[in-house]
Amino acid sequence: MASIVPPDKKSNYERLFASCVIREIKYPEIDRIITKMVSNKTRYQSVGDQLNIPWYVIAIIHCMEGSLSFDKHLHNGDPLTKRTVQVPAGRPKTGTPPFTWEESAKDALVYDKLNTWTDWSIAGILYKLELFNGLGYYRQGINSPYLWSYSNHYTKGKYVQDGRYDPNAVSKQCGAAVLLRRLMEQQQIPVINDHIVEEILKLGDKTSYYSGTVTNEAIELQKLLNRAGSVLRVDGKAGERTSTEYFKFSKKYLKGDPRRV
Repeated sequence: MASIVPPDKKSNYERLFASCVIREIKYPEIDRIITKMVSNKTRYQSVGDQLNIPWYVIAIIHCMEGSLSFDKHLHNGDPLTKRTVQVPAGRPKTGTPPFTWEESAKDALVYDKLNTWTDWSIAGILYKLELFNGLGYYRQGINSPYLWSYSNHYTKGKYVQDGRYDPNAVSKQCGAAVLLRRLMEQQQIPVINDHIVEEILKLGDKTSYYSGTVTNEAIELQKLLNRAGSVLRVDGKAGERTSTEYFKFSKKYLKGDPRRV
């Protein structure tokens, strides 16, 4: 299976991720989730390393499908004491219940063909995460809460059960894209797409600290930093926050920043 994200979806995922703003009131809840994910990193790696899947992708799926409980199937959150009942039902097909979480997780990831996927860019990850849940929200004309809940890209609309969409229901679960973004903000995972770092360094050398003039260089730098996990207002004013985010990649502040030695 080719690891190709449809071009229209690729550009949409990249645009949404770059402009994603996490709702401030949700940060404490999200950070508790991230702490729990990171504490179980070794366990996720034990499965992911066998299948060439990044540990944080498995952790995010585990949060979305099983509330980070190691007593539930990764497929859909059903209990490990028997085969899955919800869609996909009857998994794993081999073995005898009760299953270990690792056995079930491997079956779920192979079932959804994540083991054959190789595009672990932002767009590639978000595409596979959304496929794991289904593309039904495209038909409703909204961004999927499975990805974007707790961010500026989602307000309301939710499938309250299989095949039943409620336009006024609001997801009470943090979205997968928001979790990925927060992992990057906390520097718990490397910046995805190394070429972005190179672009940030090149553009940063051409960008000066804000002194009253909005510049195109600052706008483009802010966009790039957001793609790499920062949360900046794209206004062309490369002030203290922009310079601080640039420092994370270059280990130096922008030209003209009083903090630059």
